[in-house]
Amino acid sequence: MAVDDRVEFTDEELLISARTVVRSCLEVREHENVLIVTDTETTKIARAIYEASSEATTRVLLMMMPELDEKGMEPPTPVADLMRRQDVIFLLTTKSMTHTRARANASKEGARIASIPGVSEESFAIGGFTADHNVMATEISSLSSKLRRVREVRISTGLGTDLRFQPGSRWILEDTGICTRPGQVTNLPAGRVFVMPKEGTAQGKIVLDGSWEGHTLGDPVQLTIRDGLLSSASGDKMSADIESFFEQSAEAMRSGKGHLVRTFSEFSFGMNPRAKKGLGLLEDQCWRGGAMFAFGNNTVLGGTASVHTNVRGLMTKPTVEIDGKPLMIEGKYTPRSI
Repeated sequence: MAVDDRVEFTDEELLISARTVVRSCLEVREHENVLIVTDTETTKIARAIYEASSEATTRVLLMMMPELDEKGMEPPTPVADLMRRQDVIFLLTTKSMTHTRARANASKEGARIASIPGVSEESFAIGGFTADHNVMATEISSLSSKLRRVREVRISTGLGTDLRFQPGSRWILEDTGICTRPGQVTNLPAGRVFVMPKEGTAQGKIVLDGSWEGHTLGDPVQLTIRDGLLSSASGDKMSADIESFFEQSAEAMRSGKGHLVRTFSEFSFGMNPRAKKGLGLLEDQCWRGGAMFAFGNNTVLGGTASVHTNVRGLMTKPTVEIDGKPLMIEGKYTPRSI
């Protein structure tokens, strides 16, 4: 295995991380109602969250449901109804429930929600969950003044990456794992900074050498970006699958809209010092030392690419420059140079 040879972790190891999530990330209080939603594949981590929550409040409910067929699928009605009456919710399911009406309705009612989809025991016990989230939040928030008026972003690597784009919205600095305000939602593990590229401005070449959708790449994949769209993919055998995915996704769209599935929709870089590369998409996204490139839907960030797809690839050791000044050099964060 990539990080740890063990397949399973002890209840105590999982409980340590669960306490971090319950006490530091969500700050569960004695008077609060807590709901943990799980399925048959995620029960061991869910039990750890239940035990840690029970140390903070006696008002804890663990609810198991069948595994969802796909991410974004609505949960059974009894689950959705219960979600609307909680103060804190942990969505510990195999498939993500972040983009569901049930989650949105619970948020409107003021629930604080941690979405933790498809996380392995390895990730939970020794990965990004074990970070000091308050320290990480302070570091991420310190970037606000540096990123406020950026006109151009350039990413390059020794493998041949050379991409430029203009930011199309404000940089998002809230992915810290701290979720203490009513109605707030966080994905865990957390710890990344991201932005939507201005549509039509991205030009150049991306060479991915980390992963695609959390699956480790054998050889680099080269993506050509023209006018903000993924023009072609080549290299690793995965490139054929990538092209096939976009072609099939485009065919499923209305006439004249298929090209939008190739929209370069988000650029991000990881800030979590405890995240481990190779433990899945969520860990790859916040792994400190990498940059992530997303393609597909960008409407959440204010864009116009309203499509049903969103896929991501990881690059290691990127050099990131903002308006000609290095923010990251070969994966090393260099804030003082700005």
